[in-house]
Amino acid sequence: MQLIDGNRIAADIIAELKAEVASLGGRKPCLALVRVGDDPASVSYVKKKEATAAEIGVTGRLILPPATISQAGLEALVESLNRDPEVDGILVQSPLPKPLDESAVFARIAPGKDVDGLHPVNLGKVAQDDPSGFSACTPAGIMELLARSGVDLKGRHVVVVGRSRLVGKPVALLALQKRAGANATVTVCHSATPDLGAFTRQADVLIAAIGRADFVTADMVKPGSIVIDVGINRIADPSKKSGFRLVGDVDFPAVAPLAGMITPVPGGVGPMTVAMLMKNTVLAHRLHRAAG
Repeated sequence: MQLIDGNRIAADIIAELKAEVASLGGRKPCLALVRVGDDPASVSYVKKKEATAAEIGVTGRLILPPATISQAGLEALVESLNRDPEVDGILVQSPLPKPLDESAVFARIAPGKDVDGLHPVNLGKVAQDDPSGFSACTPAGIMELLARSGVDLKGRHVVVVGRSRLVGKPVALLALQKRAGANATVTVCHSATPDLGAFTRQADVLIAAIGRADFVTADMVKPGSIVIDVGINRIADPSKKSGFRLVGDVDFPAVAPLAGMITPVPGGVGPMTVAMLMKNTVLAHRLHRAAG
């Protein structure tokens, strides 16, 4: 079994981006980070994004609207960032407090500044094999993990467990694309799939993104397969100071001995999401400069 080290691969990408940004003349790339309210997980995620941006040399502009902001007020804020020529990328951290409509907010972000890759235009470009848009960060990170681990998906059966807009659907589309590193045969499974194990046991590459702790068990995995665990779930653990520990969607102790390659949780897919956000931001800056 080979462990796919997301921390190491993400660090390589960040070092590459740091060198690229250092070589730029004039204004540095700018990422607007919009965090509504004080959800503890969102606070932690945005701090990590801020720190990584600073390490690379990307300007992080943190914007903190109150949790009471209206839908119209948040959409107006996004529109002001769309018009700001100093801003290359916009990220609105999810989840948003109720009753704010995330989909409507994401759709307001200009496609050329949608470095999270969630605008309908960018999702459509992925579906059309159009490389001019931005891919969603976690799916793009998965593809990068595989590529940098020497995995070519051509002719392989990729089974995705989960159909979310954030991960399941876009990673299935990326694996399907007619391009180097992709060209997979893809099956997408979800909560209404009968006899899930009958599908997962066929997978050469199994991508678990269902959001349920230790859901994928050893009897669901083909020996020698590549297992990508996207899940980040908190479970109670009295032995930890925090009172909990993080586990993935895959029962790692049981599945790891069977797998040819596997990502850990934490330290697998997670670090790649932030790295790809920064890669998209630097790309957006490059495209904005080229457009004048």
